[in-house]
Amino acid sequence: MALTAGTRLGPYEILAPIGAGGMGEVYKARDTRLDRTVAVKVLPGHAADKPEARQRFEREARAVSSLSHPHICTLHDVGEQDGAYFLVMEYLEGETLSARLAQGPLPLEQALRCAIQITDALALAHRQGVLHRDLKPGNIMLTKAGAKLLDFGLAKLREPEKPAGGMTALPTVSVDLTQKGTILGTFQYMAPEQLEGKDTDARSDLFSFGAVLYEMLTGRKAFAGASHASLITAIMSSEPAPVSALPPVAGRAEAPGLDHVVRKCLAKSPDDRWQSAQDLMTELKWIAETSSQAAATVTTAPAPASIAAPPPQPRPWLRWSAAGLLAVLFAAALVLSTIHLRETPEPPEPMRFQIPPPEKAVWRWADFPAVSPDGRRIVFSSLRSDGKGVLFLRSLDSLAVREIPGTEGAYSPFWSPDSRSVGFTADGKLKKVDPSGGPVQTLCDTAPGPRGAWNRQGVILFRPNGTSLFQVSASGGDPKPVTVLDASRGETTHMFPYFLPDGRHFLYLAGSSQPGQTGIYVGSLDSKERKRLLGAESNVAYVDAPFGAPSGPGFLIFARGDTLMAQPFDAKKLELKGDAFPIAEQVATFGFAPGASFSASDTGILAYRSGSASAPSQLAWFDRSGKRLAMVGEPAAYSNPALSPDDKRLAIGRADPQARTRDIWVFDLTRGTSSRFTFDPADDLNPIWSPDGARIAFTSERKGPRNIYWKRSDGTGPAEALLESSDQKSVEDWSPDGNLLLFNVRAKTVDVWTLPLAGGEARKPAPLLQGPFSEQQSQISPNGRWIAYASTESGRPEVYVQSFPPGRGKWQVSTAGGNVPRWRRDGKELFFEIQNRLMAVDVKTDGPSFEAGIPKLLFEAPFGPLNRNNYVATRDGQRFLIVTAAEQTVSSPITVVINWLAAAKH
Repeated sequence: MALTAGTRLGPYEILAPIGAGGMGEVYKARDTRLDRTVAVKVLPGHAADKPEARQRFEREARAVSSLSHPHICTLHDVGEQDGAYFLVMEYLEGETLSARLAQGPLPLEQALRCAIQITDALALAHRQGVLHRDLKPGNIMLTKAGAKLLDFGLAKLREPEKPAGGMTALPTVSVDLTQKGTILGTFQYMAPEQLEGKDTDARSDLFSFGAVLYEMLTGRKAFAGASHASLITAIMSSEPAPVSALPPVAGRAEAPGLDHVVRKCLAKSPDDRWQSAQDLMTELKWIAETSSQAAATVTTAPAPASIAAPPPQPRPWLRWSAAGLLAVLFAAALVLSTIHLRETPEPPEPMRFQIPPPEKAVWRWADFPAVSPDGRRIVFSSLRSDGKGVLFLRSLDSLAVREIPGTEGAYSPFWSPDSRSVGFTADGKLKKVDPSGGPVQTLCDTAPGPRGAWNRQGVILFRPNGTSLFQVSASGGDPKPVTVLDASRGETTHMFPYFLPDGRHFLYLAGSSQPGQTGIYVGSLDSKERKRLLGAESNVAYVDAPFGAPSGPGFLIFARGDTLMAQPFDAKKLELKGDAFPIAEQVATFGFAPGASFSASDTGILAYRSGSASAPSQLAWFDRSGKRLAMVGEPAAYSNPALSPDDKRLAIGRADPQARTRDIWVFDLTRGTSSRFTFDPADDLNPIWSPDGARIAFTSERKGPRNIYWKRSDGTGPAEALLESSDQKSVEDWSPDGNLLLFNVRAKTVDVWTLPLAGGEARKPAPLLQGPFSEQQSQISPNGRWIAYASTESGRPEVYVQSFPPGRGKWQVSTAGGNVPRWRRDGKELFFEIQNRLMAVDVKTDGPSFEAGIPKLLFEAPFGPLNRNNYVATRDGQRFLIVTAAEQTVSSPITVVINWLAAAKH
């Protein structure tokens, strides 16, 4: 019913309409008894005849009446007149948050203030057993008195939380007035469990709050879609870009932890979210207090449950004994006084302590610890308990290990020379971040790999293409080549750069397929000069006369096997000055890859991990629900599995830890046996079966750069070269008709090429997918008409499909990142993985155009430490063979040595 000015509802005189929605019309009115302005919400006539609508209206009245809070709109009265049901609420002057956001994001100070006030209101509501279930910007009013939470029309009432020995403030509501399976709320802000019609709890409100907070901070919605279907898909399977990765908003960089707060609110599983609004509010208060712009102004209205909230405590990553605590504090004191101690005649005794890894962490290749140049902090990467790789920070004067927000997917951290920033690789990009708090910044494209080096002139050296070294400005830009592989020496890679004190010369490891050519070299940014220093197959660091050393040469630190060595080195003359001597034993190495897990600083700090960094993996079968069915073979360092066309045999790479190379092995899955397939001492990897199962093509470094070979799958006859050149390349797929191989070529980016198999020596490769972005992991559909692949053209890896040959259309299949696409053999489904989740998409490949459905999660996949090319599907798509981390794998701690030179002398 439309009410006109002057209409009376009891003592309330209607003045003017304010707004209307599906569940109510709101009017400005005057309370004639108290002569005050109020807001009257009336149930519309079309809804008043529906029992369920009246129930919801009554439920809002019951919910709001139980809540007395400065940031919840106050209910004054309820009534019914001539069949019209109405609520009388306080009249608010201001604008809705949705209207304010139309102008852009909120300043950090205002966003935090509003967020704290809303979480304070939610905390009270949840304690009283009230779930809002429709939290969105349109239901938040911004007034002079602060934010106000409105519209509890979809609220769900539960039994309130009871204090011990006390009485409840709200009668228990035993019947849920919404049916299970019904979707209630606004799609844009719904939690996944709401979209699925499942039971909700307070954590569902926190998901919606996370979406609102994201919008307040960025001015854009956390999830978007052109239709309800695409929007639901985004909420169920995608992750919004980190707040810190978006264009800067005033003050946002000064508030540490925003990415962490938003990401935890928006976790797909309620168990992974904040477990209460009170905890979330406490975290927001901490962020506000540590933000230089927001600390003085962020406030919340006094509420009994939120007064004098205690400061947040360090996350319980580590538990220390009393002896360990004393050791750490003593070590920290030594670190902070290093400069003064250098001038004392008697150095202190060496000290050791350990930093345990985060709970259930799994080390991967390139998970080196990195000691800051000032010796005060250590950063390292690892897979956290949810299977996502991130950076962790440990200050030596603290007991806590802290995750650095926004670093998901991180590998290979390295420090800036002023110890203020950390560089790393993630998602095909070279990035940097201030670990004390600030946004992650992208510098350029790169392939995953060993860490880089950063000099005082703002130059970063890194390996973007898996072969040689490039340089890029620390503020970003186009990388430029610095080193060139020497084909006459059989060089296959340059890696592990490390700047010397002049910032112009640098150390690096040159890998070679020829005996006696691998070693540590010194190069220069200013010329092509190079000099071989050592024959070690290791990463290397230089320390400039650490504490306890006499004035003069510094030291090179490198590994021989699993023993860490130091050797005097004159960085000005670029000459070794004495014999090498051991400084640590049983240091973790990387199996088939060169390198050892250590880092050192000029302040006398050495950090390293013990044991095997190449953690063993296990082959296991899983069904579509994620149930583990059976194991295959024994634990080993496996990679790149490939099933034969009849699913009876498995070809896979297996590392030899002693030789630091991989060979291909073939498993007979019917008989349960396995046999070695390649025997060359060089690296052999990436097996691909021919369509008839008679041959296996593979990649090998037996003649220097990675080339492509094939061999009969029964093991008879020699391996024959299919393609040899100076490019670094890897075979990816074999066309269903048997006439073509697909392979990738690594240059500045990664491209996909084809190799015709007819023509013998006249075979000529040709580019297939080539552009400014990396495109790889290609696979042709079973009917030969389409090609699936992963590309970084959107800024992160996503799965795409093109016609084969290209030219008749292109489609993006994944919506929230994707890698390693694999076709089901009947062409009706496409699989891919993203962040340890195995996804499936229904597809149609028989028509004139390719069609794809909405990606759906099959299960959380326990992929192994290398975390790429780690699965393969059977012909019918009902089972998956996955390279998983071996169950007996235990991550070793990081050992920190103070005054390592004195320790070596002892």
